[in-house]
Amino acid sequence: MLEELKIKVFKANLELVARGLVIHTWGNVSGRDKESGLIVIKPSGVSYESMKPEDMVIIDYEGKIVEGKFKPSTDAPTHLLLYKTYLSLGGIVHTHSSYATSWAQAGRSIPPFGTTHADHFSGEVPCTRLLTRIETEADYEINTGKIIIESLTTTDPMTVPSVLVNGHGPFCWGSDADAAVYNAVALEEIAKMAFYTVLLGKTEPISQFLLDKHFKRKHGNNAYYGQDKK
Repeated sequence: MLEELKIKVFKANLELVARGLVIHTWGNVSGRDKESGLIVIKPSGVSYESMKPEDMVIIDYEGKIVEGKFKPSTDAPTHLLLYKTYLSLGGIVHTHSSYATSWAQAGRSIPPFGTTHADHFSGEVPCTRLLTRIETEADYEINTGKIIIESLTTTDPMTVPSVLVNGHGPFCWGSDADAAVYNAVALEEIAKMAFYTVLLGKTEPISQFLLDKHFKRKHGNNAYYGQDKK
């Protein structure tokens, strides 16, 4: 069942390792089958070294296991809430990558300091508020999804495809699992650049017009970056 998607999600999880975004069993990738609405996600606590495509877990929108011998990632409720809220999402990634997580642990959004940032995000990468004790002790993963949604407000999630969860780490997404991993890789490099930018003393973001120029030349109906599709 959903064999192609299981392979895709499996390979996307391994890409996190190859890109240095996760170690041990940290992090996870999921992908949504837009026809059935079913979600394929990494199993909880299974090492990347031993993991196989058939180990991926298929769950429905309520988190019920449809197919799989393992429990799904403990972050599955967060993924599910984001999928339910944003129909444009086809893949979600959670990592504990060093630089992005450092910004999250500091409780700081990542300002758009330069055009590299603007090529990927239409504004700052927001950091959520901290969860309250009650939100942490009950429905923790669902509440994590809620504060991600809260931090995006009315922003199209595809224009800012990453959010930092305060004290935790980044969640990223895209049109499919591969795009979500791509955005996670981009976020980590941008977080690294921003760290050194702040270290060098800069605190002000680039101008809005320069940010808009770089974002819109790569995204949207009038984008002109790259080759024309035939």
